[in-house]
Amino acid sequence: MNQAIVTEQIFDTSIPFEEKAMQVFRWQAYHCPIYKQYLKLLKINTESIISIDQIPFLPIQFFKTFDVVANQHPIEKIFTSSATTGAQVSRHLVTDLNIYDKSFTKGFEKFYGNMDEYCILALLPNYLERYGSSLVYMVEQMMAQSKHPLNGFFLYDFESLKQRLIALQSSHQKTLLIGVTFALLDFAEQAPTLLKNTIIMETGGMKGRKKELLRHEVHTILQAAFGVPTIHSEYGMTELLSQAYSKGDGIFECQPWMKIVVKDMYDPFQNLSQNQMGQIGAIDLANINSCSFILTDDMGAMMDSERFTIAGRKDNSDVRGCNLMVL
Repeated sequence: MNQAIVTEQIFDTSIPFEEKAMQVFRWQAYHCPIYKQYLKLLKINTESIISIDQIPFLPIQFFKTFDVVANQHPIEKIFTSSATTGAQVSRHLVTDLNIYDKSFTKGFEKFYGNMDEYCILALLPNYLERYGSSLVYMVEQMMAQSKHPLNGFFLYDFESLKQRLIALQSSHQKTLLIGVTFALLDFAEQAPTLLKNTIIMETGGMKGRKKELLRHEVHTILQAAFGVPTIHSEYGMTELLSQAYSKGDGIFECQPWMKIVVKDMYDPFQNLSQNQMGQIGAIDLANINSCSFILTDDMGAMMDSERFTIAGRKDNSDVRGCNLMVL
């Protein structure tokens, strides 16, 4: 199997998802040493896997103790997760940043249109204050593609952010304000302002800074403070190279090269039906140089074959960066 051909096909929407996923599985089952060893310990005969429903998912904790890489290429970037004090972080060794760039660009534009139509403002203080955030990298590259002169990151200077938003609103500029949840709540409390032409997108995460709130409670507070009809959400993580987006009500959709399945907590080989709460498994074909089949620590449910919700973290799992809220 030629990896270059498989990689080229990842974003080709004319090829059925299952066909591409099976090709990626067979590649990684042989070329990713950690995943190969995991399958061996499970006594899985890879030739017996004939559908994506049968593919074993690698527990996300493996990224904390092993280098999960599926080739011998030089490492271009190491993304690391946030963590509580003393906790071990996940490390995602990326050998081809071009794939990540293509994934988040095509993914964003599928849901929101061309990047260069937006001014992008980011309120991501805890991500900026540490090294190795894949979210910060993504937003930096989005700003570079946007090329808007007023793009920028903000830490805690809420008054400057407010004035920037007002200036953009006066010129009728389409604007994306992407922020970690606790910072958006602080901004809403300290500098509320009615906004138009602005998408407010939360990435989740209280990080112990505030009392945990239900997602709809957070969205209600932000909607009232900024006068917007809906709050958008991004679902991503250090170990993935693709994101899902919600345009409101915490209902997420994936990119064509990403798929979410919900697993039984007590039997990770069992997929659950719609509206059944279980453990989120993510298939991310853009992760071809690592592992594309990851069992996360998130809980959620499928609403239908494409849409899903996130309901917080599995009991006793580490609290970390993105999407820590419950519904």
